Amino acid sequence: MQKRNSVLKVTASMLRDYLVLVMIALLVAVTAIVEPKFMSGANLVNIMRQFGPLIMVSLGMTFVIIGGFIDLSVAGTINLVAVVTISLIQPLGQVPALLVGLLIGAVCGALNSGVILSSGALTQAEALFLTFGMSTVYSALALLYSHGSTMHFWDIQKSKSIFEAIGAGRAGPLPLSFVIFLVILALLWIFQTKTTEGRAISLTGGNKTAAHLSGVNISRAIVVVYTICGFMAGVGAIVLFSRITTAAPVIGAGYETNAILSVVVGGTTLKGGKGSVLRTVMGVLLVILMSNCLDLLGVSTYLQVVVKGAILVVAIWLDNRKQA
Repeated sequence: MQKRNSVLKVTASMLRDYLVLVMIALLVAVTAIVEPKFMSGANLVNIMRQFGPLIMVSLGMTFVIIGGFIDLSVAGTINLVAVVTISLIQPLGQVPALLVGLLIGAVCGALNSGVILSSGALTQAEALFLTFGMSTVYSALALLYSHGSTMHFWDIQKSKSIFEAIGAGRAGPLPLSFVIFLVILALLWIFQTKTTEGRAISLTGGNKTAAHLSGVNISRAIVVVYTICGFMAGVGAIVLFSRITTAAPVIGAGYETNAILSVVVGGTTLKGGKGSVLRTVMGVLLVILMSNCLDLLGVSTYLQVVVKGAILVVAIWLDNRKQA
């Protein structure tokens, strides 16, 4: 009897730890049976292309949440980076435009950390409202810069081959954007697990007072996580408008909630201190697969939003129960 209870406890623990993988497997199995097109090569490539923008933003959000904060400004950052970058291809060329876009993303993240530190807002709730305000600022700047208009690739006379390759190119059988994701994931995983700064972020999110007494520079950790998040939002913006070949000052709408959903569903706790970029990949995969499956099954877009909201609520509820 005791052995049976022990086996049941181990099984329950494994299901809890790998619930996302179980959900992904069930989702794939059910959809493949109901809609055979799901397993076609064209659809799998489409899933990998959809993966690009959200995973970039979510990887950056992972560090912010592990650090005990949150960032709602990523949508505004995406808006600003997208319209500025695509507008600079014609006058500057594609490489300078690309570098400027990434720089803008990093600067937006650094500005967020500056506002948070200067205001003394060291709680997640305070950071939530401050970054929401910053998102409004960045989105307004995008609207002012673009005059509220949508910009298109076909209006650009100069070469845009780099962006076309990011959006539709391949490296062997894989989309180029997916290869870029794999490289960035490897770099961020090494940073998180193998560097002092990466471990300092986890300590900061777990207990700021204890981290400070241990010699961790809390202010530097906050600057690092928000700068990474802003930079990754910039990468996500470039991958996004390269795929859809247009950039609008509202292109990033909804990415902040989808990124938080992916990070939390992946297993990173909202309380901070615990999480992994690898687990975030599983969360993003579940969100992308869910959207793709529901699209193939003809489910209403509005109902899909309801489903995502319900999953986020359940994920946070399970996270709190596990912490308790």
